[in-house]
Amino acid sequence: MAIVNVERTGDGGFVARNDRGAEVRMGGSGDAGVFSPVELLLAAVGGCNIVTVEPLTAQRGHRLVRLAMTVEAEKVAPTRLGSVTITYDVELPEGDPEADEVFRSVAKRVEANHCTVSRALRENVEVNLVLPG
Repeated sequence: MAIVNVERTGDGGFVARNDRGAEVRMGGSGDAGVFSPVELLLAAVGGCNIVTVEPLTAQRGHRLVRLAMTVEAEKVAPTRLGSVTITYDVELPEGDPEADEVFRSVAKRVEANHCTVSRALRENVEVNLVLPG
């Protein structure tokens, strides 16, 4: 089970904490130095994909020199996102003609079958609200 605690901080911002002690500060989309909740969602999609693509590509003997991505989505209504687009930025190892094919194959499989966050978005995971009292 994944659990994150989110609370308002003394300065009026918000922080999310996991049970391992990591923290992410968040606020509105105009607040400097913090992620907005939508940006955190996009970071989760990107993180889920990239942390799975990297080891699987390397395990197949094709360690990429550079592996980065941009994840974007446009708001199509005030409370609705359009499709999410993941754009990889990779530098292939010199002298490895199979690296591109392996990377592309792994990246497609990871996004379609192995990234829990992408799958949750595609499958419209139910969100349950529990109020005190």
